[in-house]
Amino acid sequence: MPSRVFSAAISGLNAKIIEIEVDVSFGLRHFEIVGLPDKAVEESRERVGSALESSGFKSPHHQALRVLVSLAPADLKKEGSIYDLPIALAFLLAKREIKFNPEKKIILGELALDGRLRTINGVLALTLATREKRFNEIILPKENEKEASLIKGIKVIGVRNLREAVDYLEGKKKILPAEIEIKEFLRTREGQVDLGWVKGQEYAKRALEISAAGAHHLFFLGPPGAGKTLLAKAIPSILPPLTIEEALEVTKIYSIVGLLKSENPLIDQRPFRDPHHTCSEVALIGGGNPPRPGEITLAHRGVLFLDEFPEFHRDVLESLRQPLEEGKITLLRARNIVTFPAKFILVGAANPTPYGDWEETNIISSPAQIAMYQRKLSGPLMDRIDLFINVPKVKFEKLIAPDVESSSENIKRRVIVAREIQRERFKNERIFTNSEMQVPQIKKYCQVDSNSENLLKKYVDSGKLTARGYHKVLKLARTISDLEGSGKINFDHVSEALMYRLRED
Repeated sequence: MPSRVFSAAISGLNAKIIEIEVDVSFGLRHFEIVGLPDKAVEESRERVGSALESSGFKSPHHQALRVLVSLAPADLKKEGSIYDLPIALAFLLAKREIKFNPEKKIILGELALDGRLRTINGVLALTLATREKRFNEIILPKENEKEASLIKGIKVIGVRNLREAVDYLEGKKKILPAEIEIKEFLRTREGQVDLGWVKGQEYAKRALEISAAGAHHLFFLGPPGAGKTLLAKAIPSILPPLTIEEALEVTKIYSIVGLLKSENPLIDQRPFRDPHHTCSEVALIGGGNPPRPGEITLAHRGVLFLDEFPEFHRDVLESLRQPLEEGKITLLRARNIVTFPAKFILVGAANPTPYGDWEETNIISSPAQIAMYQRKLSGPLMDRIDLFINVPKVKFEKLIAPDVESSSENIKRRVIVAREIQRERFKNERIFTNSEMQVPQIKKYCQVDSNSENLLKKYVDSGKLTARGYHKVLKLARTISDLEGSGKINFDHVSEALMYRLRED
């Protein structure tokens, strides 16, 4: 009679339960795996055979046995080497060499040839699926037990090798479930760029504060050496800390792509991603077969910094339209439709001309060269950015002057207070920041007085402000009001929001 154990597979950013059935019968030596396995899964028969022999069991390759391994559901492509351990245990169950109850247990692990278990990716998503499908125990490599223990309500058992897994399942060895406290990993890291390092640029720093407070997209334009990159790298230092829910959300993404360190199983600070301008569209938004997360998903709940913005390929930049508008990206492939989260703060930086600053390089760009350089910044794309900031050169007096008031710690306190106001405002709206507001929320929370309305009417009717721009100004004004602790949006708030929103010709 075939044996059956349970495992799990990653699908997008989620996981699905996999049933592994093994049938063993006498006959000519044959070992086959069915159920849409990829090359890594097919090769598990060799790893399993060697690991069984190294652990004191008989290898199926040295016996007159026909072994059929079925991975269900059969129409879901199975990838990776995480099925080695459950296949080995199911084989031993089918041969009746061991005896245990596989129900309500999820088993994961890649086997080395000597029977050791290697670290696997995506454990957080796999453990979440274990709990959601009402399984009560997960058995996996020892190095992954801390990560799995972040999910409460599941018995997490870490084992070092195949023999230890067998002894535990047969009751010959007692292994205590792994337990950790999530709050132990939520701590502030040192080494972040402090905003006080940037001298001068008070206008840009104010824009950064507004951007961080409401999660608004930001664009810097200025000559090389003015401080655009340093300003962008200082944003994480003024953002509020991740909540436990956000930390688990980000950690799941990094676990699936294999960027999580076993000694630190929780991402405890907001991501800051700065891909090079030569990156491809797939690298930025995700893709492949099956689809994998890209930079915009790795920047989820954090910052995506695109330096030398016009140097990115135009199709790469245009692919940002959907995630900037919706906070997610949907990838359609022949056999897969996957939606990845992408709620990030976009920070772009660019020089005014292709050669940077003509006063320093003595190279004057022609109007045609400048037009070609700026053509990559299409109107629809730039209309999705909230704040446009000119970053001028810094005078010597500013470079040597003390600048204590604009240190990250001072600004961060104000940002946290503004975020708390928004959290309370949107507690029944399923959003967290002002930038996420849609038209119904804007009408409800962004009421303005008659003077402000007349000012906005002037810019909309003149064509300097699109309908999307009008809504973005209202959201910016709401954030400026929150930073001041004002319950209402007044004329000054709207005027300041317009100042940041309108680009100079």
